[in-house]
Amino acid sequence: MCVSQSVMVPAIVEYVAAKGKESYTGFISELVCVKCTTSSPHEDIDVVDLLKTTQNTKSDSAKTAFKLWKKNQCSNNNNKKGSSHNNSKKLDEEMSMLQFLAINALDLSAPASDVLLKSRNSSWFQLSGHPDSLAPAGPGTVWKKRSGDPSDTERYVYEELSKDPSLRDIAPRYFREVEYKGERFIELQDLLSGFQDPYVIDIKMGTRTFLECEVEKTNARNDLYKKMIAIDPNGPSKEEHQLKAVTKLRYMQFRENQSSTRSHGFRIDAMKCRGSPPVTNLKTIKSPEDIARTMDTFLGGKSEVKRRLLDRLREIRMKIEQSDYFKRHEVIGSSLFMIYDDHKIGAWLIDFAKTNKLDEGKTVDHRTPWKLGNREEGLLYGFDHLINIIENVQCLENKNNGTMSKPLTVSVTS
Repeated sequence: MCVSQSVMVPAIVEYVAAKGKESYTGFISELVCVKCTTSSPHEDIDVVDLLKTTQNTKSDSAKTAFKLWKKNQCSNNNNKKGSSHNNSKKLDEEMSMLQFLAINALDLSAPASDVLLKSRNSSWFQLSGHPDSLAPAGPGTVWKKRSGDPSDTERYVYEELSKDPSLRDIAPRYFREVEYKGERFIELQDLLSGFQDPYVIDIKMGTRTFLECEVEKTNARNDLYKKMIAIDPNGPSKEEHQLKAVTKLRYMQFRENQSSTRSHGFRIDAMKCRGSPPVTNLKTIKSPEDIARTMDTFLGGKSEVKRRLLDRLREIRMKIEQSDYFKRHEVIGSSLFMIYDDHKIGAWLIDFAKTNKLDEGKTVDHRTPWKLGNREEGLLYGFDHLINIIENVQCLENKNNGTMSKPLTVSVTS
């Protein structure tokens, strides 16, 4: 076996040690070592040997077992001259990419793994969401922590989409649900796998991001009034100022109006461009001109990227329009995850913790304006506006951005 992303191996070995060799043998055997791109592969490693090494260490630590194996492999590789400097550079680049693994577009939570947590360093970052919430699970997969909320239907949505031949490629592939150290996770396709130093953008879709049950109570609240005036002192009406209280519905709609959510059916949450730190203060971008400028920055003047992304977005929109599944579900708070590098592009719909099946006989078209009780959320309304804005972005190739070195391919769920 070869190992391309060494930080992953301690966690994998720890999992194998806890669950048994059969559970992860397949994943381990598929790892490919970066060093092997310019040198001959290492000899196969028997999972049983790894388990024995783990069990024999005084600290009973999978990390210690991995260090012993890595030391032995490095000793062997030191005998191979000539390409060691290039190999080391490639390994550093691979590690940097791994640390960028699975941004908040998947809203991931790390497994309670000491080995995994200790492997993080200052270069690990997220575009948005809760700090320290990301974790690799295996080659090409990530773990997402399931909430204890009964309304968290995400596992079932991913599972259904993965089973449907017409929908399985519009969302990350679902593998399984796992329990680890008393917590439950779902294992999903890692959408960053295979991309090198990519451009990434996270766009929250829909004209509302709250469930109807969250705003059914009509009592006015002082705490929400204080939140509102902290954002905009002129936000409350004259009557609300006198009461010093607002309802939950009023506050939620006010909050949606601070971004392009209600007007355009989407908001740009965060973005990462090559050579720049992530930008996370984009939620208040609202005007069509500012949205277009942000998308222009993301596309970087690359007309081929624009063309292929538009093709992909139109494909996802069409599949949602034609799907009986989406006609019978409201989709609240889902995001559109878009990514590209010099060679390929990808786009997926993600985050389904607030996706719920409608009552029998009820349907939605995802474009009708929302009013309490109709369950519409503007998902396709947002796709329409986003596609229209990207269509009108002028992507003129320039000497700084250049053209693609190779034809772009579209990355989808296998």
